[in-house]
Amino acid sequence: MAGALDGIRVIDITTFVLGPVATQMLGDMGADVIKVEAPEGDPTRGIGRKRSPGMGSFFLNLNRNKRSVMLDLKQPEGRASLQALIAGADVVVHNMRSGAAERLGIDYESLASRHPRLVHATAQGFGRGGRYFDRPAYDDVIQGLSGVPGLNRRMTGQTGYMPMLIADKLCGVYLYSAIMTALLHRERTGVGQEVQLPMFEAMAGFNLLEHMADHVFVPAQGQHAAPIGYGRVFSPVHRPLMTRDEPLCIIANTDAQWHRLFDLIGRSDLRGDDRFGTIGRRMENVVLLYDLVEAALKVKTRAEWLDAFAVADVPAGPANELADVRADAHMADVDFFQVFDHESEGQLLMPRNAMHLSATPASVHRGPPRLGQHTGEVLGAENRLTDG
Repeated sequence: MAGALDGIRVIDITTFVLGPVATQMLGDMGADVIKVEAPEGDPTRGIGRKRSPGMGSFFLNLNRNKRSVMLDLKQPEGRASLQALIAGADVVVHNMRSGAAERLGIDYESLASRHPRLVHATAQGFGRGGRYFDRPAYDDVIQGLSGVPGLNRRMTGQTGYMPMLIADKLCGVYLYSAIMTALLHRERTGVGQEVQLPMFEAMAGFNLLEHMADHVFVPAQGQHAAPIGYGRVFSPVHRPLMTRDEPLCIIANTDAQWHRLFDLIGRSDLRGDDRFGTIGRRMENVVLLYDLVEAALKVKTRAEWLDAFAVADVPAGPANELADVRADAHMADVDFFQVFDHESEGQLLMPRNAMHLSATPASVHRGPPRLGQHTGEVLGAENRLTDG
């Protein structure tokens, strides 16, 4: 079954994480993604265990559904081949700094007049027009600038990153969404456009969705702005609560959910307590509220509570480790982890794309490519088209 992007060709000149996340999602949806790599390959090819040279586990998890073309862009022949690939493409994606893109002739201004239908997408650390534009940036830098270490400090007293490449991965999803929006516009108008995804702005906007909080109100003259930050998540009780044996994650929100929760834990008396009667009052008294709940939870095991909460329709779940996610029964039910038989790397376990499209589903139809595996195939086809 063809994917939603069947017939769309993407020239992927990205490395590391952000760009490959976006282009892998495009490939999952059926686009023909041609990954252009330097002779040394994407640096992530060297990270993690390998069954073959240049096929590290880190690379495998970010580059399925792509073909690899090896080009030396330092040489005229390589640059000419890249231009030929772009001429036949719908989308070009790169994460180069502006000067490097201009020297290669793949900046938007160089390509737009010759290829008016082209969607030209770039991912960079900072937006054009700002003082940080063209500074180098990776996940740790963007986490720091967008306030992630400060969030950790407000909650735990210790400055720290999130233990994941949150900025790279999230901005990759944003970049995918922006490219898809530009393709929709092109379908309606016949005209391509430039897509820019600056990491700092994207991550800051994401971070502030709830953390603007009362700061959203512009103060009247003579007033001070309200503090910034969503208080509930900084509370020391914003954590999994301990049962008799293992921690439990619980997040009742509505009045009805809280009433059912109070009944289950044997504290029906709290239903009429003014301190917990509305969502606003519960937020004001959240530390006391969760202390009372946790004290009641300790009389039963986590499994017993999960069964009870499921019957009562109170949102709750276990505090999983990564290995628990891999073994979760629901993931088996929905066939989330799929085994792919790779032609050179053997069997690979791959989380599938979580987006469900009934008529044009996502799929894993091509394994991560070896460096330059498809150079002859792709460039040969381009030469045949040019000769014809």
